[in-house]
Amino acid sequence: MYGPSSLHSRTLMTCDKSFPCTQCGLCCQHVHLAKETRFLDRGDGTCRHYDSANKGCSIYVQRPDICRVDRQYALRYKKQYAWNEFVALNLQACELLQAQQKETSESEKP
Repeated sequence: MYGPSSLHSRTLMTCDKSFPCTQCGLCCQHVHLAKETRFLDRGDGTCRHYDSANKGCSIYVQRPDICRVDRQYALRYKKQYAWNEFVALNLQACELLQAQQKETSESEKP
C-alpha cells in the first residue's frame, strides 16, 4: 500500500524485496474485494485509513501486515511461490484494478 503523504511520490516505490508499487491507491480503494482486507472497509469499499486527497495511507508506518506485500509473502506465501511469482500475481491484480478504473472512467465520459 502507500506511504504517508510527506513521503508520497508519483515514482515507483520499492519495498525491501522490491515490489514495484506505483502508488495509485487502487488496492486501498478496493479492500472489499478480499476477505483478508474487508475489516479495513469504511463502508464504501475503500480502506478507512486511505487518504484520498494525498492518495496515501494515514497509518503507513503502523499499517497492518495484510497491507505489506513483503510481509504477506514471508508469512503466508513463501512456501507456495517464489518471490518473483508472488510479485507477478500481485501485479496482475494491480493491472486488473487499473483496467477496471480506466473502463469506468471512459464509460463516464459524455
